[in-house]
Amino acid sequence: MKKIFTLLFSLSLTFFLCQKVELKKVTDSSQIFKGEIAGSPITLQLNFSGIIDCHQYQHFVDGWYYYDKYKKKIPLTGVYNLGDLYLFNFGNQQKNSSKNFKQKITRDLIEKSDSIAKKLKVKEILSLSGQDFNKGVTGNFHLGNKTFSAKLFTKDTRIYRYNNYLTLPKNKKINTYDFVNPRGGNELISYASDKSGNRVLLYFEELSNFNFCGMCGASDGEKGYRIIYFTNDWNFKKYEDFLIESCIENIYDTKALKNKDPKILKFNIKKTTPSPAYTLTVDVKNASAVKSK
Repeated sequence: MKKIFTLLFSLSLTFFLCQKVELKKVTDSSQIFKGEIAGSPITLQLNFSGIIDCHQYQHFVDGWYYYDKYKKKIPLTGVYNLGDLYLFNFGNQQKNSSKNFKQKITRDLIEKSDSIAKKLKVKEILSLSGQDFNKGVTGNFHLGNKTFSAKLFTKDTRIYRYNNYLTLPKNKKINTYDFVNPRGGNELISYASDKSGNRVLLYFEELSNFNFCGMCGASDGEKGYRIIYFTNDWNFKKYEDFLIESCIENIYDTKALKNKDPKILKFNIKKTTPSPAYTLTVDVKNASAVKSK
């Protein structure tokens, strides 16, 4: 009898532990892509190597590519520009020419990268356009006077990524980068279940703008609570954001209201241009949030 009880307790403990929700943050600064040049399969690896001016998604990259058939790595350096890639191979002068190339590039000269590289006697140019996720990533490969078609088998060319992985029950896992937004900054607060499904409550602090020179780029960022809704089987349904500070929405001077129950958080959100004042109530125990007048 004792052995049976021990076994049942062990199984129930295992089940309980499997039901946990956990959040893990992993920031990528390197990506591997698969693609083609003139129909020949290639592998491309690019590493973030520094912001050009003040926009996180206008930065230098270094890396390599190879034809899958031969697997001989060919060095590349270049620029990532809001989804577009300008990549260059300078042959035997790769190290020195890459350094000179980066010294000449400024924010205003990014789109003239090809011209600058040609003056440095570039051997190969791989130019790819990835700003439109619906069209995929396509472009051209230039070798001497010849031009060939090129493409990557991805819709997202971003090298620098804020991954927030949510490990869920039933062996499910999502990345908020893919399902919510690419800014990261999430902290797990609680999770709850009822007849309508499952909910995960997150607190977030994230950048208002990846362009630090643009509007809200120098702000304290967006802050608030986020609820991610799932089905009973832990399939993603939707999410909602509840801001308590925001440069984008002009939400400032939010007041935290006193409350006897530590599991209930209340915030007085002041009137802004687009919306009237309201009270935000966050129920930590039930992983819910409600706006009221």
